[in-house]
This record gives sequence, structure tokens and C-alpha cells, in this order.
Amino acid sequence: MDDTLAEDLRRAVGELVRAARTVDTMPAGEAAVLGHLDRGGPYTTADLAQLRGVTHQSAAKTVKDLQRAGLVRAEPHPSDGRKLLLHITGTGRERLSGERARRADRLTAAVEDTLSPREQEHLRRCVPLIARLAGRLNER
Repeated sequence: MDDTLAEDLRRAVGELVRAARTVDTMPAGEAAVLGHLDRGGPYTTADLAQLRGVTHQSAAKTVKDLQRAGLVRAEPHPSDGRKLLLHITGTGRERLSGERARRADRLTAAVEDTLSPREQEHLRRCVPLIARLAGRLNER
């Protein structure tokens, strides 16, 4: 494999993600926690810290902010009374959906304004490859 492919891909995907997030209305950490809870929750604060690669204290602060905003709710852990299980609320799911829709709209506009129909189809065929790579990188 060409040594520059991985670096070029990392740089391009990073720039794409950062550009798409410029329309976000909430802090990235909060959106990340809501995303984890939406995709795989419920989780404990410790689980979220590990998933995000942040300290427990950082995750706890984010969770507290999300709870105050009514975007996350906590319930006692069924097997460990010292822990809480965190769930995304309906309001949290709506807020996350809005964030995702704004990002998707920004990407859609960029794709339509920048790429020819042929290029758009080529990009569409690349998406499953990128998803497979992400899946491999996310294996634990």
C-alpha cells in the first residue's frame, strides 16, 4: 500500500468531519455522549468516558450538563446500586436528530455544489469502504 494513502485519508476525513460540524449548535462532547446513548445506550458515566477516551470527571460534567438540559435521564443500575444507567430522553433524541440533520444538509449541499453526478456516484460507492474501515478501527 502507498504510505500516503492512510495519511491522506485521515486528513481528508478529518477536514470533512470538522467542516460538517461547523453547523453544530451544541458542544461536540455533548453531541458525542448523546450519539453513544442513542446508538448503544444505556451506559454508565464510566462507560461513556471509556467510549469517548476522556476522564471520568470530564464525562461526568458533560452528563450533568445534559441532565440539566433534560437531554439525558439516569436510573439506578439493576445490578450495582452505586452506579446509574444513563438514557437519552425523547428531547435528547430530537436535539441529536437536529444536529445530525444540519450536518447532513451541509454535506448534501457541498456534494451537489462540488461534484458532478458521475463523481457523486463514485463517492456513493466509496461510502461502504469507508464504513468497513471505521468498523475495523472500532473493533476492541
